[in-house]
Amino acid sequence: MKGKLKLIRGKSLQSPKGLCTRPTTSKVREAVINILQTELRNSHWLDICSGSGVMGCEAIQRGASRIVCIESNKRIAAICRKNLISTAAESLESSHLEVICNEARKVLKEGCEKYSTKFIKKFTHIDPRFDFVYIDPPYEANLYKTILQNLLLGQWIKRDALVICECSKKLIPEIPPQWEIKDQRKYGSICLFFLTPNLASNSHADIDSRRQQISLEW
Repeated sequence: MKGKLKLIRGKSLQSPKGLCTRPTTSKVREAVINILQTELRNSHWLDICSGSGVMGCEAIQRGASRIVCIESNKRIAAICRKNLISTAAESLESSHLEVICNEARKVLKEGCEKYSTKFIKKFTHIDPRFDFVYIDPPYEANLYKTILQNLLLGQWIKRDALVICECSKKLIPEIPPQWEIKDQRKYGSICLFFLTPNLASNSHADIDSRRQQISLEW
């Protein structure tokens, strides 16, 4: 049976029931959106272990121009795709939407270019890499370190990208040295890490992003 999940602005989404999903709470979503604010407009958003796609839908409503969700469960991925399409249909701005139904570590390791062929063909002059990444795997799965490493290995992010890791405050993940922790926030039992690439430790090529640095001095 499918339940209902509401975006911050009130739109209802489908939420899979009994499929081991854990949608990001409205409190956490609102905190993230308030932090990013207008920087989401025209940005590229990558949602890893996306579940219902609720975070991607929030980004659509704030004007993100490209949303890619990675979800390994076929039934959940189908719901994610429906939610993205439904949200985009009500938006005044167009968004390029994709749902990749595969295991996140595998997809990331194989690289952004491989999974961006449709986007590159349609938008030949736009860098396909991402400005924002939201990582929300099963808390106990111990996937954070590998996912973060493969984001760099597969060249998925721009030079000034911001990566947000949602985790349990009881299970704090190991952050690889290639990443710099810009801030850490707690919301009840949930902890958010805000990360940027550690440029001193990374040598992958990049081009300048149009996005200005977000101030994390809240």
